Amino acid sequence: MLLQHAHTPVSLRSRVATLAAHPNAKVLVIGAAAIALTPVVLPLLKPALKATVKTSVALYERAKIAVAETTEVLADIAAEARAEVHNNAAASAASGTPNGVASSAISTVPAAPAPSEGEPTA
Repeated sequence: MLLQHAHTPVSLRSRVATLAAHPNAKVLVIGAAAIALTPVVLPLLKPALKATVKTSVALYERAKIAVAETTEVLADIAAEARAEVHNNAAASAASGTPNGVASSAISTVPAAPAPSEGEPTA
């Protein structure tokens, strides 16, 4: 004998409620809405996206130039310091100063300027 099931009509509202209770239902609705709205929203957002990309590219170029200039300045400073160390070492070897440090290297550090009248002292 076959089991007979009583078919009770299921309303659309109860079906939607059952589907909405599923944990992935919201994700699916958001994904479907995003796909459906993309052709409408993308042309509206294109000018703003383009401006953002242009600004980002300009900032990147400026940062690249600043890094290159900073690297060049630091390389110059390092080369000057290296040359001074070699010159001082050669001068100290000729004069007999110990440890290869000439006394002129210490005196090349500039002194801080004296505060003028009316300025607070630190």
